[in-house]
Amino acid sequence: MAIPALMGRISGRRRMTRREWLSVAAGTGIASLPPLAWAQEKSRLKITGVRLVKTRPLRPVPAYKPAPGSWSTGGVEVANPMSIYPKYKAMRSLFMADSPMLGGFTVEVQTDKGVAGYGSGGPAGGPIVEGHLPKLLLGEDPFDVEKLWDIMWRSTMSYGRMGAVINAISGVDLALWDLIGKALGVPVYRLLGGETKPRIPCYCTGNDIEQHVEYGYKRLKLAIPYGPADGKRGQRENVELVKRAREAVGKDGDVMLDCWMAWTERYTLEMAELLAPYDVYWMEEVLQPHDYEGFGRLRRQIKSIKIVTGEHEYTRYGFRQLLAHNAAEIWQPDIHWCGGMTELRRIGALAAAYDIPVIPHGGGARDSVHWILANVNSPWAEMFMPAPGGPKEVYERYEQDNNLTKGPEGIYTRPSDKPGFGWEFTPV
Repeated sequence: MAIPALMGRISGRRRMTRREWLSVAAGTGIASLPPLAWAQEKSRLKITGVRLVKTRPLRPVPAYKPAPGSWSTGGVEVANPMSIYPKYKAMRSLFMADSPMLGGFTVEVQTDKGVAGYGSGGPAGGPIVEGHLPKLLLGEDPFDVEKLWDIMWRSTMSYGRMGAVINAISGVDLALWDLIGKALGVPVYRLLGGETKPRIPCYCTGNDIEQHVEYGYKRLKLAIPYGPADGKRGQRENVELVKRAREAVGKDGDVMLDCWMAWTERYTLEMAELLAPYDVYWMEEVLQPHDYEGFGRLRRQIKSIKIVTGEHEYTRYGFRQLLAHNAAEIWQPDIHWCGGMTELRRIGALAAAYDIPVIPHGGGARDSVHWILANVNSPWAEMFMPAPGGPKEVYERYEQDNNLTKGPEGIYTRPSDKPGFGWEFTPV
């Protein structure tokens, strides 16, 4: 008997018994279906190790000397919070930490079944991963990401909540998501709800404008070179750079500015007026991250250009401050710094409740691109190009490794369909 017919006979009298349901299921083949992979794997895995690893790509990219004048060489000035000090003004490497242990890191989470996950975290997080977090995770079920995030958060609260501690938690959390995807044999975006778009439009960050446009990008984000310390001359140079970008992408392209915490309120207002003829889409991180009130005031005063920020914000609690002060029209969390995938989901849900777009910093990375694909309120991904001057293989690999395609909006990406984040490398 067909299921609808039997349901019709039974539903009018009483609820179907378990025996009747199994009888119907057997007749229709339902009982023969295998259990869900999640049910098969859940609670079978236990964490047996957490360690820092170095990574080596399966196919190394050829080394080359970038073309002179590329912003990627580090010898081209970019505005930064230290620009007020002549000694450190020329480049970030003059004041950034030299010790490898204070840079970014990759962490491996191992299990008793041989399945391992890998995640990357932000600056200075590695020592915390090594010195504190493993003892909290050993023996735990890696599927329990909400619980494990909360354990890491509560146990480090006395000395963390922002910065290096959250960078550490981010890397471990991402390794857990990678591990779960591998255990279930699915890409992470499937765990997050699947696709909301077939592919993701991209913008390219950097000042090698002609290279980026020639490649096919129609959205450019410029690393602004000058701030208040450079006076009127710096303002003129900034305007010339924006003018060059606008001419390169045409009237239908988008031009954005990354000011990297280097400007002031007054300087931002002046630049907004000077840039009015060039239809700038957004100005990013114009103030220092903690100045929520300042960002809010700028949003109320500047109507022609979007004020956006969030790259150096941590956890949903930081983004709650942005919301409370109406400080940003677009949020830009970095998945390696904000708390990992578990926390990015919370930040994204908070933003969605108020119709705030989320465009993650470094969104073209192998992990955050999974979140972008799975969320309606995340329209673009950020990409970076290899510096000009390299052999053809460099740019072919760039296209292959990032799943890049071309279309009406320029360049598009999408995440790997391989299990986990699809990150392929050799741990060393």
